[in-house]
Amino acid sequence: MKPKLVIFDFDGTLGDTRHNIVVTLRRTMQLRGLQLRDEATCASTIGLTLEDSFLKMYPTMSRDEARECVTTYREIFYQSIEELSPDLFPGVADALARLAAMDVKMSIASSRSSPSLLLFLKNMGIAQYFDYVLGSDSVTRHKPEPEPVLMTLAHYGVTPAEALVVGDMPVDIEMAHNAGVRAVGVSYGNATREELLRAKADAVIDNISELTTAVDVI
Repeated sequence: MKPKLVIFDFDGTLGDTRHNIVVTLRRTMQLRGLQLRDEATCASTIGLTLEDSFLKMYPTMSRDEARECVTTYREIFYQSIEELSPDLFPGVADALARLAAMDVKMSIASSRSSPSLLLFLKNMGIAQYFDYVLGSDSVTRHKPEPEPVLMTLAHYGVTPAEALVVGDMPVDIEMAHNAGVRAVGVSYGNATREELLRAKADAVIDNISELTTAVDVI
Protein backbone atom coordinates (compact mmCIF):
# COMPACT_ATOMS: atom_id res chain seq x y z
CA MET A 1 0.00 0.00 0.00
CA LYS A 2 1.40 3.39 -0.98
CA PRO A 3 1.98 5.38 2.20
CA LYS A 4 0.41 8.75 2.83
CA LEU A 5 3.48 9.81 4.83
CA VAL A 6 7.22 9.12 4.58
CA ILE A 7 9.34 9.94 7.64
CA PHE A 8 12.99 10.42 6.68
CA ASP A 9 16.10 10.22 8.76
CA PHE A 10 18.60 12.90 7.69
CA ASP A 11 22.25 11.95 8.33
CA GLY A 12 23.29 9.16 5.99
CA THR A 13 19.86 9.07 4.34
CA LEU A 14 19.37 12.47 2.72
CA GLY A 15 22.61 14.27 3.62
CA ASP A 16 26.08 12.79 3.14
CA THR A 17 27.30 13.97 6.54
CA ARG A 18 29.62 11.12 7.55
CA HIS A 19 32.84 13.11 6.96
CA ASN A 20 31.36 16.17 8.70
CA ILE A 21 30.38 14.18 11.79
CA VAL A 22 33.54 12.09 12.07
CA VAL A 23 35.89 15.07 11.70
CA THR A 24 33.95 17.09 14.28
CA LEU A 25 33.84 14.18 16.73
CA ARG A 26 37.60 13.63 16.43
CA ARG A 27 38.37 17.34 16.82
CA THR A 28 36.23 17.32 19.95
CA MET A 29 38.18 14.35 21.32
CA GLN A 30 41.47 16.15 20.70
CA LEU A 31 40.34 19.37 22.35
CA ARG A 32 39.00 17.53 25.38
CA GLY A 33 42.08 15.31 25.73
CA LEU A 34 40.19 12.07 25.04
CA GLN A 35 41.67 8.98 23.45
CA LEU A 36 40.96 9.25 19.72
CA ARG A 37 38.45 6.84 18.23
CA ASP A 38 38.83 5.72 14.61
CA GLU A 39 36.47 6.61 11.77
CA ALA A 40 34.54 3.36 11.91
CA THR A 41 33.89 3.73 15.65
CA CYS A 42 32.75 7.32 15.22
CA ALA A 43 30.50 6.43 12.27
CA SER A 44 28.91 3.59 14.20
CA THR A 45 27.33 6.16 16.55
CA ILE A 46 25.60 8.14 13.78
CA GLY A 47 21.88 8.06 14.40
CA LEU A 48 22.27 8.44 18.15
CA THR A 49 22.10 11.78 19.92
CA LEU A 50 25.50 13.41 20.42
CA GLU A 51 25.35 12.75 24.14
CA ASP A 52 24.66 9.05 23.58
CA SER A 53 27.36 8.92 20.90
CA PHE A 54 30.02 10.00 23.39
CA LEU A 55 28.68 7.63 26.05
CA LYS A 56 28.81 4.73 23.59
CA MET A 57 32.41 5.50 22.61
CA TYR A 58 33.50 6.16 26.22
CA PRO A 59 31.49 3.80 28.46
CA THR A 60 33.06 5.12 31.70
CA MET A 61 32.22 8.74 30.87
CA SER A 62 29.60 10.46 33.03
CA ARG A 63 26.56 12.17 31.53
CA ASP A 64 27.91 15.53 32.67
CA GLU A 65 31.17 14.89 30.82
CA ALA A 66 29.22 13.79 27.74
CA ARG A 67 27.20 17.02 27.82
CA GLU A 68 30.45 19.01 28.00
CA CYS A 69 31.65 17.12 24.92
CA VAL A 70 28.40 18.02 23.14
CA THR A 71 28.97 21.70 23.90
CA THR A 72 32.50 21.50 22.47
CA TYR A 73 31.25 19.56 19.43
CA ARG A 74 28.67 22.22 18.63
CA GLU A 75 31.20 25.03 19.00
CA ILE A 76 33.49 23.28 16.52
CA PHE A 77 30.58 22.48 14.21
CA TYR A 78 29.46 26.10 13.82
CA GLN A 79 33.05 27.33 13.50
CA SER A 80 33.62 24.83 10.66
CA ILE A 81 30.19 24.99 8.99
CA GLU A 82 31.50 26.25 5.63
CA GLU A 83 34.54 23.96 5.58
CA LEU A 84 32.50 20.85 6.41
CA SER A 85 29.24 21.62 4.61
CA PRO A 86 27.75 18.30 3.41
CA ASP A 87 26.03 17.46 0.13
CA LEU A 88 22.83 15.65 -0.70
CA PHE A 89 23.25 12.06 -1.77
CA PRO A 90 22.80 11.58 -5.53
CA GLY A 91 19.15 11.43 -6.57
CA VAL A 92 17.69 12.81 -3.33
CA ALA A 93 16.28 16.04 -4.77
CA ASP A 94 14.64 14.17 -7.65
CA ALA A 95 13.21 11.48 -5.37
CA LEU A 96 11.67 14.08 -3.06
CA ALA A 97 10.15 15.91 -6.03
CA ARG A 98 8.62 12.66 -7.32
CA LEU A 99 7.16 11.80 -3.91
CA ALA A 100 5.66 15.28 -3.69
CA ALA A 101 4.12 14.79 -7.15
CA MET A 102 2.57 11.54 -5.79
CA ASP A 103 0.93 13.63 -2.99
CA VAL A 104 3.00 11.85 -0.33
CA LYS A 105 3.60 13.93 2.79
CA MET A 106 7.21 14.03 3.99
CA SER A 107 8.78 14.78 7.37
CA ILE A 108 12.13 14.43 9.15
CA ALA A 109 12.94 12.56 12.37
CA SER A 110 16.61 13.10 13.15
CA SER A 111 18.99 12.77 16.08
CA ARG A 112 20.69 15.97 14.87
CA SER A 113 19.80 19.18 16.74
CA SER A 114 17.04 21.23 15.12
CA PRO A 115 19.14 24.37 14.38
CA SER A 116 21.77 22.52 12.33
CA LEU A 117 19.11 20.29 10.74
CA LEU A 118 17.03 23.26 9.56
CA LEU A 119 20.18 25.03 8.36
CA PHE A 120 21.24 22.04 6.24
CA LEU A 121 17.75 21.54 4.78
CA LYS A 122 17.68 25.19 3.72
CA ASN A 123 21.24 25.22 2.34
CA MET A 124 20.62 22.01 0.42
CA GLY A 125 17.48 23.42 -1.20
CA ILE A 126 15.04 20.78 0.09
CA ALA A 127 13.40 22.52 3.04
CA GLN A 128 10.21 23.11 1.06
CA TYR A 129 9.39 19.39 1.09
CA PHE A 130 9.17 19.16 4.89
CA ASP A 131 6.61 21.04 6.97
CA TYR A 132 7.28 18.97 10.09
CA VAL A 133 10.86 18.49 11.26
CA LEU A 134 11.89 16.82 14.52
CA GLY A 135 15.44 17.12 15.81
CA SER A 136 17.00 15.64 18.95
CA ASP A 137 15.74 18.61 20.95
CA SER A 138 12.15 18.02 19.79
CA VAL A 139 11.63 14.79 21.74
CA THR A 140 12.43 13.37 25.16
CA ARG A 141 12.82 9.71 24.15
CA HIS A 142 15.16 9.30 21.20
CA LYS A 143 15.75 6.59 18.59
CA PRO A 144 15.17 3.66 18.80
CA GLU A 145 12.24 4.71 20.99
CA PRO A 146 9.09 5.34 18.91
CA GLU A 147 8.36 8.87 20.17
CA PRO A 148 9.54 10.73 17.03
CA VAL A 149 7.35 8.54 14.82
CA LEU A 150 4.34 8.66 17.14
CA MET A 151 4.55 12.47 17.33
CA THR A 152 4.69 12.65 13.53
CA LEU A 153 1.73 10.31 13.06
CA ALA A 154 -0.31 12.43 15.47
CA HIS A 155 0.71 15.65 13.70
CA TYR A 156 -0.51 14.38 10.34
CA GLY A 157 -3.42 12.32 11.64
CA VAL A 158 -2.33 9.13 9.89
CA THR A 159 -2.22 5.56 11.15
CA PRO A 160 0.97 3.46 11.43
CA ALA A 161 -0.19 1.42 8.41
CA GLU A 162 -0.28 4.61 6.32
CA ALA A 163 3.31 5.64 7.09
CA LEU A 164 6.84 4.59 6.19
CA VAL A 165 10.22 5.35 7.80
CA VAL A 166 13.35 5.63 5.65
CA GLY A 167 16.76 5.52 7.33
CA ASP A 168 20.31 4.26 7.09
CA MET A 169 20.87 2.85 10.58
CA PRO A 170 19.38 -0.03 12.61
CA VAL A 171 18.06 2.50 15.16
CA ASP A 172 15.87 3.98 12.41
CA ILE A 173 14.42 0.57 11.60
CA GLU A 174 13.91 -0.23 15.28
CA MET A 175 12.23 3.15 15.89
CA ALA A 176 9.81 2.48 13.04
CA HIS A 177 8.91 -1.01 14.19
CA ASN A 178 8.52 0.12 17.80
CA ALA A 179 5.82 2.47 16.48
CA GLY A 180 4.22 -0.23 14.31
CA VAL A 181 5.42 1.42 11.07
CA ARG A 182 7.13 -0.19 8.07
CA ALA A 183 10.75 0.74 7.39
CA VAL A 184 13.01 0.98 4.35
CA GLY A 185 16.76 0.92 4.92
CA VAL A 186 19.24 2.62 2.60
CA SER A 187 22.51 0.76 2.11
CA TYR A 188 24.56 3.76 0.94
CA GLY A 189 24.65 5.41 4.39
CA ASN A 190 26.45 4.37 7.56
CA ALA A 191 25.25 0.78 8.01
CA THR A 192 25.54 -2.22 5.72
CA ARG A 193 22.71 -4.02 3.97
CA GLU A 194 23.29 -6.97 6.30
CA GLU A 195 22.98 -4.79 9.41
CA LEU A 196 19.73 -3.29 8.13
CA LEU A 197 18.30 -6.71 7.31
CA ARG A 198 19.26 -7.98 10.76
CA ALA A 199 17.27 -5.06 12.15
CA LYS A 200 14.35 -6.45 10.09
CA ALA A 201 14.01 -3.66 7.53
CA ASP A 202 10.98 -4.34 5.34
CA ALA A 203 13.10 -3.46 2.31
CA VAL A 204 16.64 -2.25 1.63
CA ILE A 205 17.47 -0.02 -1.32
CA ASP A 206 20.87 0.88 -2.76
CA ASN A 207 19.88 4.25 -4.19
CA ILE A 208 17.21 6.72 -3.07
CA SER A 209 15.83 6.66 -6.63
CA GLU A 210 14.48 3.18 -5.84
CA LEU A 211 12.24 4.54 -3.09
CA THR A 212 9.23 5.47 -5.24
CA THR A 213 9.13 1.88 -6.46
CA ALA A 214 9.65 0.41 -2.99
CA VAL A 215 6.78 2.38 -1.45
CA ASP A 216 4.34 0.73 -3.83
CA VAL A 217 5.67 -2.75 -3.08
CA ILE A 218 6.11 -3.19 0.66
